[in-house]
Amino acid sequence: MNHWELSVKTWRSAIVLTALAALAFSIVAFVLLNERQSNSASSQHYAYSVVNTYPHDRNAFTQGLVYENCFLYESTGLYGESTLRCVQLETGNVLQSNSLPDEYFGEGITVFGDNIIQLTWESNKGFVYDKHSFDLLREFSYPTEGWGITNDGSRLIMSDGSETLYFLDPESFNRTGQIEVLDAGAAVTNLNELEYVNGEIYANIWMQEKIAIINSQTGQVRAWIDLTDITSFGNLYAGDVLNGIAYDAGGNRLFVTGKRWSLIFEITIVE
Repeated sequence: MNHWELSVKTWRSAIVLTALAALAFSIVAFVLLNERQSNSASSQHYAYSVVNTYPHDRNAFTQGLVYENCFLYESTGLYGESTLRCVQLETGNVLQSNSLPDEYFGEGITVFGDNIIQLTWESNKGFVYDKHSFDLLREFSYPTEGWGITNDGSRLIMSDGSETLYFLDPESFNRTGQIEVLDAGAAVTNLNELEYVNGEIYANIWMQEKIAIINSQTGQVRAWIDLTDITSFGNLYAGDVLNGIAYDAGGNRLFVTGKRWSLIFEITIVE
């Protein structure tokens, strides 16, 4: 090969490499632009309408709420007062109750199969109960605080008060993944009580009268439910924090309540 042929070959190789580099840069820029646009996309804002109200124990410091088979399962907090309860929705009567030892502050709960899984706040410990008898079956641990918990049918989804939601294996309780919750690119912190509704995660925001609707795959907030002034119903006090989301999948009903609220609200979302 003479020098002229070598120069042509080198020149062609340089052109090909430059073209490939430009193509790769374009692909990366396209992906990053789409991701940035997705992260900064504006979320929807919903209002609410109260469909029905049900009595609720005024002394219940609600931490977690689940609806299943016409009953509510509820976790209440505070040291020395924490309980796990089965409650009749229509009357508010506590049908079954289990008190936690005084050193535990009860937090979120979820029903998974025939078990109820309950978190505690600062003790790094969770409990698994038989759903029918409330007998304690086992304990498990986690490295963060425990706030809210729900499940998507195959994984547990847990909050710890930060912007992070953790996915746990329901048998080993090992972490299998996590997502960061963002709204228009900004981290959403104080994620509290959780509920899984039609493929999305509904999350109370601690000390705020609103619920985030979160994409369970990406962590992006798709919408907010503004529950401003809901405490004006039923002689609720402004200091009684919204906390407690339950969903009746069969009846497509959404329930919300709060710490020491005298009512549980059945609401519909108004776009």
